[in-house]
Amino acid sequence: MKLSSPRAVLALLLAVNILNYIDRQIVYALLPLLQRDLALSDLQSGSLASAFMIVYMLAAPPIAWLADSRGRKPWIAAGVGLWSLATSAAALATGFISLFASRAAVGVGEACYGAISPSFVAERFTPEKRGRALALFSMAIPVGSALGYVGGGLVGEAFGWRRAFWLVGLPGLFLAALCGLLPDDAPHAATPSVAVGYREVWSIPCFRLITFAGAAMTFALGGFAVWMPTFFHRAWGLGVGAAGMLFGALTVLGGLIGSLLGGWLADALRPARPDADLLVSCLGLTAGMPLAALAIAAPSLSLTIGLLLAAEIFLFLNMGPLNSAIVAVTRLETRSMAFAANILVIHLLGDAASPTLIGWGSDLFGLNRALLASCLALGLGGWFCHLARAEFGADAARAAGVPA
Repeated sequence: MKLSSPRAVLALLLAVNILNYIDRQIVYALLPLLQRDLALSDLQSGSLASAFMIVYMLAAPPIAWLADSRGRKPWIAAGVGLWSLATSAAALATGFISLFASRAAVGVGEACYGAISPSFVAERFTPEKRGRALALFSMAIPVGSALGYVGGGLVGEAFGWRRAFWLVGLPGLFLAALCGLLPDDAPHAATPSVAVGYREVWSIPCFRLITFAGAAMTFALGGFAVWMPTFFHRAWGLGVGAAGMLFGALTVLGGLIGSLLGGWLADALRPARPDADLLVSCLGLTAGMPLAALAIAAPSLSLTIGLLLAAEIFLFLNMGPLNSAIVAVTRLETRSMAFAANILVIHLLGDAASPTLIGWGSDLFGLNRALLASCLALGLGGWFCHLARAEFGADAARAAGVPA
């Protein structure tokens, strides 16, 4: 039996993507417990995120080329199984080195999925419906992140952090088996060599600017993902479970509203504005920057909550549209490579470094100031989206094979 309908494929890969972000974010809800039991500094704690991201971004490009040239379905299934085993292995960690190694291994598994699945989903929907489909797929980011924060905090506080890792790691093996039901994805006969393919996608001006926008956004959001539960714990005295639940609730509510609204807005504006994906993304990042800074500096917990919710709604507007824009400006034969190149650069310049830098800044100047400084990257991301709008029309036409 195969999953033949686009909606069935989207539903399965949405479920997998939710688990992806649960496994990715749960460690951050557990940081206070891990720091206590394993004697980790803030710098070491931040480097756990960097370990994952560095491996993730370096593994994505070669995996994407292999998937484009040999078929993508086996890589999706293998990636889900590998990251689930690696997450479960974190439950056996005895110190910083073993925990660091398990998080790095998660990065290999998620590279198999993250570089391939967005184009696998997008290609099953028409351009008129693609924005909403990718917005639904991207909805996994807030939902999975929230479940990781809330579930990790509550389970970790009640039963210990080791059981929390077991709880989220093992279900992935079941989902990996279900991925065998995905439709067969034939290799692209015209897939270029590694060097030629990556040179082609990086030569697209709009793609480069989209990628720089994603890097700036990822620098800030990656830092927030790691340190916001700890911020609530330190700044407002919340317990680990309460801090994870609060940030998880804000993330899922703001993310659901923002992701769905962003996809709907882009699809609604596209008939009149072909660059609607970039317009919506520019608006979200530009408006989200001051709201996020005000939330961190707010004098009361209630004001912090309200401002952070508003910031997350705006910041999540771009989750579907930016991926849709990448699909629009790249050829089918190099699309997985485009997403892999995007992953490499946004994480190299973004959250591969920011959690560690924020941890270092926190050790020196305090967590609040370190988080405030990272908000500046959001405005930079909005500016890159604005610049990309001028290049979108010509690059999308070339990708579609329309003569100049």
